[in-house]
Amino acid sequence: MDIRFRKIAKLSLILVYLVIVAGAVVRMTGSGMGCPDWPKCFGYYIPPTEQSELEWAADRYFKKGQVIIKNETLQISKESFTTGSTFNPGNWEPYTKHDYAVFNPWHTWIEYINRLFGALAGLVTLILAITSFKYWEKKKRIPLLACLVVIGMVFQAWLGATVVYSVLEPVKITLHMFMALVIVAILLYIIYFVNEEDKLIRFDRPTLNIAILALGLTLTQIIIGTQVRQYIDEQVDIFGYDSKSEWLRDPLLLFYIHRSFSILVLVINSLLAYRITKLNLGHVKIFWVLFLLCVEIITGMAMYYLHFPFASQPLHLVLATFLFGVQFYIVLDALKTRKNIKTS
Repeated sequence: MDIRFRKIAKLSLILVYLVIVAGAVVRMTGSGMGCPDWPKCFGYYIPPTEQSELEWAADRYFKKGQVIIKNETLQISKESFTTGSTFNPGNWEPYTKHDYAVFNPWHTWIEYINRLFGALAGLVTLILAITSFKYWEKKKRIPLLACLVVIGMVFQAWLGATVVYSVLEPVKITLHMFMALVIVAILLYIIYFVNEEDKLIRFDRPTLNIAILALGLTLTQIIIGTQVRQYIDEQVDIFGYDSKSEWLRDPLLLFYIHRSFSILVLVINSLLAYRITKLNLGHVKIFWVLFLLCVEIITGMAMYYLHFPFASQPLHLVLATFLFGVQFYIVLDALKTRKNIKTS
């Protein structure tokens, strides 16, 4: 199998994870509405850095589609024109997707960088799909999966737009995260499928079943976690960023479910590790799983008991996505050994 193609697939995976990291930073900083329109940002391909760039001014040239903030609303220029001495409402139309009209340069550029990572990941996955067609005759699964990744990236971009238009509706944020994990899984499958190295891994059906269960529990935990995060965002709006001790003073029931569920996740993965070690099955990545789980639990405890130390929130989320990826790879290893037994 072409080593270059596998490198492109790995680069695609890395970039998708960078998008996840950037998205986590966006949520940590509350920058989700930093760019209130999509795909541009305040009508610009390169967003503004100062409030004055979004204010009406006499004798100023505006291109068609540029945005200003007027009377706490977003106004879009209908055509390219130069302003006169007074504001002419006929040259503008209100932005109708939502009524959010706030400019914060830090939030804007954090969200903009997130979008840049998304665009770069989309470009590389497109290159991956194009180069995959050389395997069409021998292994049609590769180009089909690569094209599925591109479709997933386009759908993910559309989801990102709906998240903005909905002013960060919780259900859409959860779906956005779930779709990111689907893309990660497909890319991991492509990388695994083109890897022709022999692995010293033995098949054991109970271990496979436990690995699938552990993967499902992690996915469920991530989805619950996004809902808890939404509750925390609401508390931030109420108490502000300087009152972190208040964010979980009176948490909702879902928080306790999320916290208790982590114990089940740890028990199942510990059981999986014990069985792999005892039977010498060769799944060495299980130790990555245990490490990620321990750090994940530590960051969760830090957020609750130490009142959200710096970067603990995005780290908690990103570790969960890494955990999902490693667990999915273990499942692929186990499935491949089962297939080898059937064909031998």
